[in-house]
Amino acid sequence: HDDIEELAKYSAVPIINALSDLHHPLQTLADLMALQQHFGSDLSGKTLAWVGDGNNVLHDLMLGCAKMGMNVNIATPTGYEPNSGILQTTMGLASENGGSIMTTTVADEAVKGADVIVTDTWVSMGQEDEYAKRVKDFDGYQVNPELMAKANPGAVFLHCLPRHPEEVTDEVIYSEQSLVFPEAENRMWTVMAVMAAQLGKVE
Repeated sequence: HDDIEELAKYSAVPIINALSDLHHPLQTLADLMALQQHFGSDLSGKTLAWVGDGNNVLHDLMLGCAKMGMNVNIATPTGYEPNSGILQTTMGLASENGGSIMTTTVADEAVKGADVIVTDTWVSMGQEDEYAKRVKDFDGYQVNPELMAKANPGAVFLHCLPRHPEEVTDEVIYSEQSLVFPEAENRMWTVMAVMAAQLGKVE
């Protein structure tokens, strides 16, 4: 992430963060677009539950949801919490926009009352040597039909892909509750929109 900040500091043209170890803003745009396509443009009051690693995808998703007035429930194992500074910023945004932020280490607690359940890979790039430990640490965090049933009726599922079976079962990712394929398509449209905006093509 420091490399991107250094590029932005010295660049004479806009720098787009396509992904860093701390942030993944373009993924959040695709996720929020998928939710708006499903629920409508006003997402305020909706509750999103994150079940998994407190990683870069979560960081921007919770920031984006807080700006939209959504509630965010975060379940991570001990030691895998989101960045504390970004969490504090998110709490401030939630307070300003009528949302709330809740953290827990119990997946069942996070999904209670949720309209959206989201997870991501448990083993990010560069962490491959930690695979066995992480899979053990994330025991109980798989998104399966039983976990989805504890959310609100009509709750939907998101995953930025590619997914691994320990993270989410086939029964969920290929179900009618899953928005992963519209979400994936939206990556193309939102990236194009960001690039067009930087070129002055969007008012």
